[in-house]
Amino acid sequence: MDNNRNRVTAVVAAVVLLLGGGALAVALTRGGSPAPGPSQSPTPTQSTSTTVTAPTHTPSVARGPEPPASGAWLGAWVKPDVPTQVGRLDAVASFETDIGRPLSLVHTFHKWTDTFPSEADTAFATQGRQVMISWAGEDTRVIQSGHYDAQIRAEAEAIKAWDVPILLRFRWEMNRPNLGALVWSPADYVAAWKHVRAIFTEVGATNAAWVWCPIATNFNATNGAAFYPGDDQVEWLCTDVYPGPTHDAFSTVSAEFLAFAASHPKKPVIIGEFGSENKVSALRSEWLTAAFDFVKTQPQIKALVYFDALREENGVQRDFTLQGSGGPLAAFKAAAALPYFNPPVQ
Repeated sequence: MDNNRNRVTAVVAAVVLLLGGGALAVALTRGGSPAPGPSQSPTPTQSTSTTVTAPTHTPSVARGPEPPASGAWLGAWVKPDVPTQVGRLDAVASFETDIGRPLSLVHTFHKWTDTFPSEADTAFATQGRQVMISWAGEDTRVIQSGHYDAQIRAEAEAIKAWDVPILLRFRWEMNRPNLGALVWSPADYVAAWKHVRAIFTEVGATNAAWVWCPIATNFNATNGAAFYPGDDQVEWLCTDVYPGPTHDAFSTVSAEFLAFAASHPKKPVIIGEFGSENKVSALRSEWLTAAFDFVKTQPQIKALVYFDALREENGVQRDFTLQGSGGPLAAFKAAAALPYFNPPVQ
């Protein structure tokens, strides 16, 4: 009995030391759920896993989907009216009817504690669309401690069993200032990324290509490059592009990130989220048309994914939808009809 008690005490002491003593109680209750959009803060969640076994350091291998040889896939996240599996399928179907063609890629969001792929995820893949899953992540220091290893391993097993090449966007927009309490620091983020990915590699879930996705806004000022886990850890570079209150051009907002991406020329780029919410329809149309024109000049960009949602944030309605918005929908449809944005999905 004394020996067992000593072993338990030693494990607890090791975790406390790793997390910085008194930070343990705070760290174990800090959490994150999907924050789709440019500025929503995370909502706490809690895992019941207590496994602390560290993954073996094995080579990072992943294949995922092959990027198009030329052009760029066009995709979207479409917020459903009813957040059910059927509701998600219906939302995407309605969006595709509006733009006049099927999407090449469908984007879905999942909380840290979600089990995925969901029924909708598998249906989208069965329909021939690429699937990008955004996984919210958790407190990076708790992830490093091994607290969630059993949960991560179970998720990796599920992805492996799915056996479909997918894009996995782990804890996007990590350089966003309001995620500092969850991410802690660039070094903590990178360590957590490597910890999660190592488990996927051990399990053999190599059908998931890892997508690293900071927000483009103030990429340099937020030290975005410091969060990069390394070329051996990332298959796709990614960024989210929003014009902000001054309605800056897509090319302006994305410039700093794309300069970083150019220094990693072998990595394809996906625009994980983009959209305009200006209340003046003509300005939204102009912004979208200019964005598509600019992307055509950037051969490293192999996919771009629209953020289609009407949502309330801090009491303010934010409307990124295309449906029923006249000019913006016409601008999107015009781009969707171009061969450049409809390369084959392999």
